[in-house]
Amino acid sequence: MRTTTGWLAGPNERTLRRATIHRRDLRDDDVAIRVDHCGVCHTDLHSLHGARDAALVPGHEFTGVVTETGPAVTRFAPGDAVAVGNIVDSCGECAMCRRGQENFCAAFPTLTYGGTDRHDGSPTLGAFSREYVVREDFAYRLPAGLDPAAAAPLLCAGITVWEPLQALGTGPGTRVAVAGLGGLGHLAVKFAVALGAETTVISRSDGKAADASRLGAHDLLVSTVPQQLAAARDRFDVVIDTIAVPHDLGPYLRLVALDGTLAQVGHLGTLTVEAMDLLVGRKKLTSAGSGGRPATAAMLDFCARHGITADVEAVPSARVNEVLDRLSAGDVRFRFVLDLADLDA
Repeated sequence: MRTTTGWLAGPNERTLRRATIHRRDLRDDDVAIRVDHCGVCHTDLHSLHGARDAALVPGHEFTGVVTETGPAVTRFAPGDAVAVGNIVDSCGECAMCRRGQENFCAAFPTLTYGGTDRHDGSPTLGAFSREYVVREDFAYRLPAGLDPAAAAPLLCAGITVWEPLQALGTGPGTRVAVAGLGGLGHLAVKFAVALGAETTVISRSDGKAADASRLGAHDLLVSTVPQQLAAARDRFDVVIDTIAVPHDLGPYLRLVALDGTLAQVGHLGTLTVEAMDLLVGRKKLTSAGSGGRPATAAMLDFCARHGITADVEAVPSARVNEVLDRLSAGDVRFRFVLDLADLDA
């Protein structure tokens, strides 16, 4: 076994502490990665605060440098800059995997942390650590020119909004609205604008107007002003709903145009929908989560061509518990990223 250093919480602990982390010896198709930057996701917070009977090392959107490769590795060499997201393996055989949608693997994908290794049954531990070992097929070349810290959130927040925008045909002539201007939402705006769509931000107040404009949005709707919502009824071909808490989908469905789609990607709990909100206008409700390998690679190439990265606050990893407290309070614009270099000390 290999050892590294990371931030770990024991069973049912809610505070991360510096600890020695064990990684597997490299298999033939593995790469070892020095983790330099790891984004902090709401999933990390939920996992830390949930009931567990096992140790937890969070972190599933990271960038770093290859330090060692297994004998069968062909795509990477030591020194290569890479990125890894929240999926590190899949069955590779089901219909979804054969279509390049490993995120929907019928046998369930192996998650970067909180998952189970498909070969030895060991629990996966995340990238709030200085080293990660992963199959080369689930690592991606980080394009030159993308800042490694600001690129890390692309591997979770970015791909989560990229896939539905692509699947729904976003492009010139498309009218897109993004509900919620946080970690997911600000990247959805950047993507929609770069894809050529007329892009609007939906927010609870006009306090995000300056941010929306800076990100390239053409308009802002205040969801707490009924007159604004009424004026925008049936306006948008695509609404990307990134709101992370339970909420009424009705007001957002009423903004969707004839045969348009509401893609709900922020809240993973139970949803209640009035059939009439779908019926009037033949509107569709969909969702998405993460992305397959082809889409992830395509997203990174698109980001390199258009200079898209997340707006981040990079913080030394020793402040991880402070970061999680601030994330819980909503005190971030728009994504925290941990700098893991301090784990060398």
